[in-house]
Amino acid sequence: MFYGEYEHSLDKKGRLIIPSRFREVCKENYVEKFFLTRGLDGCLFMFSENEWNAQESKFKVLSFTKAEARKFNRIYFSGACEIIIDTQGRMLIPKYLKDFANIRKDIVIIGVSNRIEIWAREKWEEFYKGSKDRFEEIAEGLVDT
Repeated sequence: MFYGEYEHSLDKKGRLIIPSRFREVCKENYVEKFFLTRGLDGCLFMFSENEWNAQESKFKVLSFTKAEARKFNRIYFSGACEIIIDTQGRMLIPKYLKDFANIRKDIVIIGVSNRIEIWAREKWEEFYKGSKDRFEEIAEGLVDT
């Protein structure tokens, strides 16, 4: 559903403009509400409401008697907030999430199929640089043809 890599900056009021292609996908799929939360590798995860519900179903069955499950769920769900994109395609990222992802001004927004990831530009460049040379190796270990 969401694909591509887009560079953006926060505006003077700290808002992020969602890429027009993502807004088109939302319109085509009747997506009006998102959930934004702490992601992995230092980015933010943004899910459509339907995808959020699917993810929540997976995580809420983790046993609360297991310490690691409790830790993950606490951090993941306590960071979550509902996001509605305004008519001009803008959204406001809460301060605690910007702090988590080290977002100051420059951002990279990437589509990862069922989710959008929001990265501080420097963190994305660091991640990409450290991972791109291993792309084929990673694929060999994960993908069966």
